[in-house]
Amino acid sequence: MQKKHVPSISPRYWIALSIASVFGVNMGDFFAKVLGMGHVRGLPILAVLLIATLLIERRGKHAHEGYYWFAIIVIRTGATNLADFAAGDMKWEKGWVMLGLAAILVGIVLLGRRLVSVPVHAAERIDDTGLPSTDAYFWTCMLVAGTLGTVAGDYLSFGSGMGLQTATIVLSVLLAAWLYLARGLLRVVGYYWFSIVFV
Repeated sequence: MQKKHVPSISPRYWIALSIASVFGVNMGDFFAKVLGMGHVRGLPILAVLLIATLLIERRGKHAHEGYYWFAIIVIRTGATNLADFAAGDMKWEKGWVMLGLAAILVGIVLLGRRLVSVPVHAAERIDDTGLPSTDAYFWTCMLVAGTLGTVAGDYLSFGSGMGLQTATIVLSVLLAAWLYLARGLLRVVGYYWFSIVFV
């Protein structure tokens, strides 16, 4: 994605990401339940939407963040349906799903670029926007992190007995505290992706 279409890390970024994530979760439910596609049949449509967005963005001449935020919503929609498929339809134990997704995310962040002979420092690079490079690895990590965050959110909401309202309040307070306390560390790739999962 061109830098002119990518937002910078700031409080505005985290607020917008939270809103886009909530929108994506609701879109995931809309695709699965209202449109009757279930958790899997809508995924090819979302993949086409994401690819089309990224291809159109390459030709975009005017600087704006619309492409980025639309891609985030599409990714979060897909992440919701993948999480609901794994932990709901397949009835896989949420703890194991979270562990597996965490391992995949760490693997992609640490090893993904090495496997295709890209220099190691590129995997750790965060540019002047404060974001890792918004390439295929970024969007893959965003999907895995979103899926992990959805499963974890469901586990905390329903598995802990807190319920949606209490879990939302608790997680929102913890997220705000984390983003405040770790604000100087969010340019480190690992902290950034942990924050994405948290959101």
